Amino acid sequence: MFIPKIGIDLGTTTVLVYIPKRGVIINEPSVVAVSAIDKRILAVGKEAKDMLGRTPDTIVAHRPLKDGVIANYQMTEAMLRYFINKALGGLRLFRPEVMVAVPGGISSVERRAVVDATIRAGARAAYVIKEPIVAAIGADIPIGSASGHMIIDIGGGTMEAAVISLGGIVSSASVRIGGNKLDAAVAEFIRRKYGMAIGERTAEEVKIQIGSAMFLREKLSMEIKGRDMASGLPRIITVTSDDVTEAIQTELAGLVAALKEVLNATPPELSADVMEKGMILSGGTAQLRNLADLFSQATGVPAYVADDPQTCVARGTGIALENLASYKRSILGAK
Repeated sequence: MFIPKIGIDLGTTTVLVYIPKRGVIINEPSVVAVSAIDKRILAVGKEAKDMLGRTPDTIVAHRPLKDGVIANYQMTEAMLRYFINKALGGLRLFRPEVMVAVPGGISSVERRAVVDATIRAGARAAYVIKEPIVAAIGADIPIGSASGHMIIDIGGGTMEAAVISLGGIVSSASVRIGGNKLDAAVAEFIRRKYGMAIGERTAEEVKIQIGSAMFLREKLSMEIKGRDMASGLPRIITVTSDDVTEAIQTELAGLVAALKEVLNATPPELSADVMEKGMILSGGTAQLRNLADLFSQATGVPAYVADDPQTCVARGTGIALENLASYKRSILGAK
């Protein structure tokens, strides 16, 4: 009997869906657009994100996940159903086995909510697996070896940092700081410095185009459009990479503090391994300019960005699914 398998990286800002032997087949924003009148779901994913900040009062665009966990159960279930159906196509004989990556710091109640939502969305069986483990698997780290490896997964809602040895997490920290917090910090800084209001999509674009974790010798700049806070009229200003770096200092300090916490809790033998091999960064926010250099300077440990960091977690869920028997006992919460 052929039972389809699906790995899902259920991120705060992006959902990635992986099917063994086919790879990542869906990479869409985790946004759901709903009619405010009859609560009907109008759009999911990219189509819904295009509506963010642009909808009339009758349409509300929601992000069902906040800081890596379910904030709106019904929306999350609807979103999961949409992505499962899209991944498998219309005609199928068997319900799929689905593995969902979740933050390492979630509670048992939050974990249960993910399993329940996945089953109700059409899964035959649902498993949850901790993000640091699958991020490490997806980054080609040999997690089963008797040696310490450090993975830092930074997504839209959370940063997960963990030292892994013999297939398990030895020390870890999960902080609810990610790309969304950086975007909000950029928007707030521009409001205070330039007296201009910008939307979250513009703030994200500024971070991606010119953002840096450290001040750049050669500053980058870009023009952005927004609403003048005093006159209420549209306005265009030029912002620089220094603006972004200054804006996100508090959030970056929170990330560095979490890394130091993990390293402090790591046994000396494994610390030596981490020092030798370095820290590996994965997740969409790992692509921020000079973030690895900042972490390296702050901790004294070399830091490297994984290949294709945004898909590490999704690829890891797929590999774990293909080798379910190996991972089931040690790291899965199978329900």
